[in-house]
Amino acid sequence: MALRPFDALINARIAAMAALVVMLAAAIAPARAQEASPHAIDIPPWFAQSFLDFREEVADAARDGKRVMIYVGQDGCPYCRKLMTANFSQRDTVAKTRAGFVAIALNLWGDRETTWVDGRTASEKELARRLEVQFTPTLLFLDERGQVVARLDGYWPPQRFDAVLDYVASKREKTEPLTDWLARNAREAASPKLHDEAFFLPPDAMPRRKGSRPLAVLFETTDCTACDELHREAFRRADVLAQVARFDVVRLPLGASMPIVTPDGRATTAHAWARELGIAYTPSVVFFDDAGVEVFRIGAYLRPFHFASSFAYVADGAYRTDPSFQRWLQARAERMRARGERVDLWE
Repeated sequence: MALRPFDALINARIAAMAALVVMLAAAIAPARAQEASPHAIDIPPWFAQSFLDFREEVADAARDGKRVMIYVGQDGCPYCRKLMTANFSQRDTVAKTRAGFVAIALNLWGDRETTWVDGRTASEKELARRLEVQFTPTLLFLDERGQVVARLDGYWPPQRFDAVLDYVASKREKTEPLTDWLARNAREAASPKLHDEAFFLPPDAMPRRKGSRPLAVLFETTDCTACDELHREAFRRADVLAQVARFDVVRLPLGASMPIVTPDGRATTAHAWARELGIAYTPSVVFFDDAGVEVFRIGAYLRPFHFASSFAYVADGAYRTDPSFQRWLQARAERMRARGERVDLWE
């Protein structure tokens, strides 16, 4: 039976109201990863839309034969851009990541509520502090129990990043350290010799005593393009050398069997100490105070501005009063710009 004009009008209005309700419900639905926490660098669409309950994420990933990969980034981060444009722009890297992992993005300064694997809730920024995130991007890889089995504190170039994906996806942490795996599977066309610098001190200069200058221990290997770049670029810049000059600097070859005495006075070998410290990436720099206690470290690829800033952060003692390197770095860049100095985070 045909509807009368009045009935048709009522039905049309009911339908319109129903559509409006659907739109409003979508607008106020629980926030999802990409919409709720915008980043300056677009998160790939294949990252998971998550309610950030990592107990559920770990369990769901395990049921699918995958593991969880957590990315922590921030607005204006050139290394985050590099990760997205250099690593996650490569088809093989993307395919490998999607096949083995559930990728979840967090904002270093975000306010979304998270539930960590231990059941404790926190905002994104509170969780980042709890996880001691100092560099962006930081990537954490969780196993089926929610344990961190690999961690990348900063940007890792594609070849090494892919090797880490292979290591975690194949559960190699059960049989060998990441360092050993990388030594065999992430070799690069680079210098077969270590580079020397005039300011390097011998290993016996490492033990600290009260009043000693801060110590920076540089771990390097041969066949390391990032090490080549460090010497070719950073160690040729006046601003970097000015900060490095405030330290005693010792370089140790990663994997070397040479006997050493650690900054806190223990006898061991360079190889055993590097493994104890969890050094997996080269070049890495570990900073120690005059009591031989580690106070900060660089464990990933850094361009000269961030490299010099890391030395300043320790030499100025800023780590004692401002535990967030990123917040301190932002303030330092602002002060430099206010003085009319040019600041380029990728230089």
